[in-house]
Amino acid sequence: MKIVKIAKLIHDYKKFNEEGNEIGASRAINQVDLDIEQGEFIAILGHNGSGKSTMAKHLNGILLPTEGTVWIGEKDTKDDNNLWDIRQTAGMVFQNPDNQIIGNIVEEDVAFGPENLGVPTEDIWKRVEKSLEAVGMMAYRHHSPNKLSGGQKQRVAIAGVMAMKPQCIILDEPTAMLDPNGRKEVIKTVRELNKKEGITVILITHYMEEVTDVDRIVVMDDGNIVMEGKPKEIFSQVETLKKYRLDVPQVTELAYQLKKEGMPLDDGILTVEELVNQLCQLN
Repeated sequence: MKIVKIAKLIHDYKKFNEEGNEIGASRAINQVDLDIEQGEFIAILGHNGSGKSTMAKHLNGILLPTEGTVWIGEKDTKDDNNLWDIRQTAGMVFQNPDNQIIGNIVEEDVAFGPENLGVPTEDIWKRVEKSLEAVGMMAYRHHSPNKLSGGQKQRVAIAGVMAMKPQCIILDEPTAMLDPNGRKEVIKTVRELNKKEGITVILITHYMEEVTDVDRIVVMDDGNIVMEGKPKEIFSQVETLKKYRLDVPQVTELAYQLKKEGMPLDDGILTVEELVNQLCQLN
């Protein structure tokens, strides 16, 4: 079952002069088609300005198509009557968790979303507990969010979205402001939600190490989808990725350079263990 269907999507940002008159437009997304299955973990990669964040904002109706159509479930995002259902189906986690956390206490913040959906009080606290347990933050339920680390804040933000019981979570560069440990915390949490809860995850990121075990990678450049496939397929094409101003995981780059020096290694090595095993087999 498709949770997201994008057909011929175009998005133009209008340009205005100082008097407020429209003087043109800048195209951020150009005739994009994309289907995402329920339960899939998909990563969208691209350099700054490639259109990936604009795409993310279309997936829960923050932006609407200039042309083309985006369906979430079977709901067309252009229909105002669908907006409530769409935002319950597809929850959004942004880059800066401070922009999403509004409660003075962690559990109150997580309860805010379902409370606004009109969920009965007893059910709200069941959802809060389940969501905090899922992201490993139950021990902090009575803490102030202001005293949490960046990674912990982002996990609370994810719990807040989870408490609204979305079928899909869109994460727009959720680790960009975090240190390496915080990034690992958040990505581990997201992977577990996908595997254990069956939640569809759409991860927008520029950290290549975060996407080595997703189901599918989509690469965007200049508003177009230019590559699509499993991580091994994508990261086997090192020169093509560099053409699109993208890096590859460090271990993939090391294996690539060793292969250029004549070592008979596979393309698209994604883990240290995989590289070590292949090097050991050479002796």
